[in-house]
Amino acid sequence: MTIKTYRQALHDTLRSEMLRDENVLLLGEEIGVFEGSYKITAGLLEEFGEKRVRDTPIAEEGFTGAAIGAAMLGLRPVVEIMTINFSLLALDQIVNHAAKIYGMFGGQARVPLVIRTPGGGGQQLGATHSQNIELYYAFVPGMKVVAPSSPADAKALLLAAIRDDDPVLFLENLALYNTKGEVPDDDIPAEIGRAAVTRTGSDITVVAYSRMAAVALQVAEQLAESDGIDVEVVDLRSLRPLDRETIIASVRKTHSAVVLEDDWLTYGIGAEIAATISDGAFDDLDAPVRRVAMAEVPMPYSKPLETAALPSAADAAEAIRQTLAAVGRRA
Repeated sequence: MTIKTYRQALHDTLRSEMLRDENVLLLGEEIGVFEGSYKITAGLLEEFGEKRVRDTPIAEEGFTGAAIGAAMLGLRPVVEIMTINFSLLALDQIVNHAAKIYGMFGGQARVPLVIRTPGGGGQQLGATHSQNIELYYAFVPGMKVVAPSSPADAKALLLAAIRDDDPVLFLENLALYNTKGEVPDDDIPAEIGRAAVTRTGSDITVVAYSRMAAVALQVAEQLAESDGIDVEVVDLRSLRPLDRETIIASVRKTHSAVVLEDDWLTYGIGAEIAATISDGAFDDLDAPVRRVAMAEVPMPYSKPLETAALPSAADAAEAIRQTLAAVGRRA
């Protein structure tokens, strides 16, 4: 094990995969000379050259389409879209081409494409640069969507995404880049579509992904110390395919659930999780599923308002306490 930041884990994994497979190449805005807006690609242009680290114009639809074509012809492109907000400019290429080519043409062509893109608020980047719109892509059959919450998962899921023969949207969160954790020294990919129980518990299940999965772990430890509440944390890791079995098994054990997401409540990932629990563990529930999400407003630029709009550890803790109090299991 080596202690690394989330940012460094991504960088090192890209480098190791480029060394392992000459068909892996990188495309994106300012990823070469400038070394990436978030420095994930620092040093890679110098090491691998312009043929494999390609600075692109500010034209998301164009370079995403070019990457899809390259993937169909046998390369393994890793596209960096500067923020998930800008992926909207490539929506047609992602949804109507990358996700559908394999099915529409009877498996004659695969699209082994990875699209890396960060999102999330808290950085005072304004309403059009602070969204988590992964729901747009998790909704689409033919796509795989993963959301690592730790440096270890950033490595394992990126390995899996690059080696996968289907298009994978790889979600990052700006607030996670400087977080640190142990990263295995091996190169064993994760299983896309498999959630992780990152903390076992008996009182209540908390389901989350990306930044909120890290928040869930923090809250679980705090509540164990302050309230004696034993929280089980399920980190989704993958939004499509979704590991419904792990979620249901956890809720059947704890008999209650809270879902955390870093996005708007209405029509969100949390709604899908709540429906999954209702379908698979309704008779095991002692209380309704509670959901914690951000305020349903365009993200404010003002720092106090932005902080108020985002879901917090305090919001999660209160939802857990209220859920357990509703059935008299905790005061």
